Amino acid sequence: MSSTPQSVASSTSQSVSSTKDNGSILSQPKAVWAVFFACIIAFMGLGLVDPILPAIADKLHASQSQVTLLFTSYNAVMAIAMLITGMISSRLGVKWTLLTGIVIIAVFSALGGVSNGIWTLVGLRGGWGLGNALFVATALAAIVSLSSSGTGKAIILYEAAIGLGISVGPLLGGWLGAMSWRGPFLGVATLMLVAFIGLILFMPKTDNGGTVKQKSSLLDPFRALKHRSLLIFGITAALYNFGFFTLLAYAPFVMGLDEHGLGFVFLGWGILLATTSVFLAPKLQQWFGTIKSMAAMLLLFALLLFAMGIWTSTQWVIIAAVILAGALLGNNNTLITTAVMNAAPVERSTASAAYSFLRFLGGAIAPYTAGKLAEIYNPSVPFLVGGGFVVLSVIFILINNKHVKHVDNGELGH
Repeated sequence: MSSTPQSVASSTSQSVSSTKDNGSILSQPKAVWAVFFACIIAFMGLGLVDPILPAIADKLHASQSQVTLLFTSYNAVMAIAMLITGMISSRLGVKWTLLTGIVIIAVFSALGGVSNGIWTLVGLRGGWGLGNALFVATALAAIVSLSSSGTGKAIILYEAAIGLGISVGPLLGGWLGAMSWRGPFLGVATLMLVAFIGLILFMPKTDNGGTVKQKSSLLDPFRALKHRSLLIFGITAALYNFGFFTLLAYAPFVMGLDEHGLGFVFLGWGILLATTSVFLAPKLQQWFGTIKSMAAMLLLFALLLFAMGIWTSTQWVIIAAVILAGALLGNNNTLITTAVMNAAPVERSTASAAYSFLRFLGGAIAPYTAGKLAEIYNPSVPFLVGGGFVVLSVIFILINNKHVKHVDNGELGH
């Protein structure tokens, strides 16, 4: 288990062989646990901010659509930056790419905590997205490459870290946000410094002084999207992320709760997301297959969004729907991420970057669109539109089933 870590850019043969699960998910090298811990803290950043969205609108005298731009700028920059993560990581190496991402997140989060205008904050969140892109794309590939228990369990571990970060983040964000809306931003900066120290201590260097032998090209993610299976999963994720980020960025405005209340609601959401991604998603995949399980989870998620659109003024419906959505999204995230890692004969880091580029484009469009739809029409419309996009994602994946069904057979697509 203490062998030299593989490059982020794993070969196709390694991708096939590592799909076999070998050993316990808890039996991992220290480097994996260091990245796992850093992932928790990185994804705390998303949840930390969520409970303070209404407070930011109030304190900075901003409209709902302006505040949702905090998610739009973050996701838009992250989507574009995903295209260069492979090129950067192939030159800096796994460890230093992760550390660079962490430093960027810490700096822009701290600057956000001392800013005084909504547009400044929107711009700084874009910088935060750049750091997160470097970290997220590399972290997934790093955990998969360094793991001693196979691709499937490594991805479950990664999704668990995301779930833990997203679940604990809102609770901490609600507590800090109740004191000041600036608190969560400064809290993220502090936590990222802790993650930085953890990676410095436990993450080993890669070969050749921290760089890999084969340098990645800026065009690699675009070449990867020529594989139809990877393109299909990316478009599917872009469509369902429209519903995902409508829920995340807009729902806080209609719940009528303070920072503490929002923190507890999204804590429940995150706990279900984390537990289902680890325990239930593998079972669904085993029982029904990846594509059928994804379609079922997304259809149920669409129904929740439609329910939120119909009963927007009923507080308990919105709260219950948000929490229950965590279970459906936790399952779906693990299912689609596992599928992407085995979708096409390309390096894992390249597959992750290409897929994430499309996925976060959907996440960039949705928040601002939701805010504007509410302002132009009424508070119900964003949820109904979000649900419609999720239904489209189901239709799209099912009509293209013949191009992606190979992921259930442990084969690589073309």
